[in-house]
Amino acid sequence: MDVRDGMSEVSVTVGPAHTLREAAARMVEKRTGAALVSDADSPTQGIVTERDLLNSVGAGEDPDRELVGEHMSERVIAAAPDWSLERAAAEMSRRGVRHLVVCDNADVVGMLSMRDIVEVWTSVGATSGMTPG
Repeated sequence: MDVRDGMSEVSVTVGPAHTLREAAARMVEKRTGAALVSDADSPTQGIVTERDLLNSVGAGEDPDRELVGEHMSERVIAAAPDWSLERAAAEMSRRGVRHLVVCDNADVVGMLSMRDIVEVWTSVGATSGMTPG
């Protein structure tokens, strides 16, 4: 199975000037754990995740005052649609992230989360050669 089989469309995009509360509300509305951060003035995109939101709130910061641009990851970790899901999962594990932006050449075509991978693997009855031990 490939990334294209599990990826979702980018359902939430926010700007760096949005507050964390605004980003969280949009993410909750669309039931997603990450939002692409895009700004007409910036050629590079970022990502803000539920972990970024939790880190801020956990540090006692005010989500109505904190801006996405101060908490987003500017370095987006990308996957290609033709990567295997195993490769994507290994990359997520290696980098300690739960979301990849899916790019076809320079175009963003979707997002892939660990949840997406698990849903694909469980829906097709994937098995493993590993034994409990």
